This record gives sequence, structure tokens and C-alpha cells, in this order.
Amino acid sequence: MTQPILELKGVEKSFGSNHVLRGVDIDVAPGRSLVVLGGSGSGKSVMLKNALGLMTPDAGKILFDGKDVTKDQGKTREAMRSRIGMLFQSGALFDSLTVWENVAFRLLNADKVKRSDAKEQAIENLKKVRLGASVAELRPAEISGGMQKRVALARAIITKPDLIFFDEPTTGLDPITADAINDLILEQVKALGAAAVTITHDMASARKVADEIAMLFEGKIIWRGPASEIDRSGNDHVDQFVHGRADGPIQPSL
Repeated sequence: MTQPILELKGVEKSFGSNHVLRGVDIDVAPGRSLVVLGGSGSGKSVMLKNALGLMTPDAGKILFDGKDVTKDQGKTREAMRSRIGMLFQSGALFDSLTVWENVAFRLLNADKVKRSDAKEQAIENLKKVRLGASVAELRPAEISGGMQKRVALARAIITKPDLIFFDEPTTGLDPITADAINDLILEQVKALGAAAVTITHDMASARKVADEIAMLFEGKIIWRGPASEIDRSGNDHVDQFVHGRADGPIQPSL
């Protein structure tokens, strides 16, 4: 078995009396795609922030490439983040920057790459997500939602990361555009040989991009298995979520 590039072991996180993560155990290896399902308030975003080092767990460990990075700060933490790509929910592009400046944001601001070289790399990565050089000088407001997601994907892959997080990558997209984004995600993750962790409510997306699917409920991973087994999980919580039923052990958030 390939050593996981990311491991969360017994991770706990509370905010006052709100115990959000209650011992999360999860891992993903290079070349593998893991989708994490979970309803609103299940702890998905907090788990992601702990994995990225934006939060420090109250208990448990986070290992990156076999090294304990739970409490790393400064340059050590930045070295880890330099190997991670992120596609944020809704794209999270900077309105004041052009498309190519958004794609090359890390190159320009952290890696101090010359603007001419950064622009060249940005345009090359835009091509990888089926966008031509003609969009490079446009602002995000001048392109469609689907194009914005592709720009965000180009930004996530430009540094050739070893691990990529996808936070609700198809939110706000029509089914056809969402499927095209899923195809691009699969294509680029495979080309990089990267590990991928996707948080999503979109079951069509989960089924398409995942090698494995895990379910986070009340701060714990309650099921994990091959994507092909999701309809035969044997778990009532998973079954209710996958089929979108109001009746079941998960109470709707109203």
C-alpha cells in the first residue's frame, strides 16, 4: 500500500460546548480520490481547516507525507501548504485581479515569479481547463460561473500540487456544466498523480470523481468504502443521505 500523503488520526475540535469533531480518522494516498459527504453542521469545513493548518486540533494528530504537522507553524507549515492546491466553494476569485493574475496568484505573491513568466504559466494552465488565452485579461465578473470554476481549477493545479482539496466544486452549476467540471477534475488529478479530497453534497459528482466515499456525521466518520458500494453501505445514515430522504436517523436542519 502507498503511504497516505494526508492522515487525520483521532482529530477533535470544539468551540466552547460545541464539540464539532469527535475523533476523525481519515487518510488519502497519492493518486487516489476521496469524497467526504456530510450534511450542514457535520464538521466538514472544520475538518478541512484543521487539515490545512488553519486551525489546530484540540486532540489527535495530522500527518502530511508521514510527518506530524499538527502543531507546525511558520516556514514548516508553509512548506506543507506549498504542496497543496485548493478549489474553494464558488471559486473565490479576486474581483480586482484579471483571470491570469488569479491563476498565478501564488506564483506572484509567494513564489515571487516574474510577471511575464507567471502570465505564461497561467495561460498554459488555462489551456489545461479548456480556456483560451483570450480570457486571460478579463475580470471574473466578465466570465460565466462555469468558466470561473475552471479558472479556480487552473489556480489549484498551477503549482503541480501533491494534494488537492475541492470544496463543493459543482455548487451553483447546472448539471451539464457540473459534469464538465467533474471531467476536468478527474483529468487534471490523474495527470498530476495527486491525491484529492472533495467535500460535496452533489451525489452525481461524488459518484463520478471518487475512488472512495466517506460519510461524516456528528463529528465522526461513520462509513467509508469504494464509491461503487455507496448504494450498498448497510448504514441507515448513509442510505438516507445518498437518496435525499427527509425520513431517517438524520434530522433535517430547518
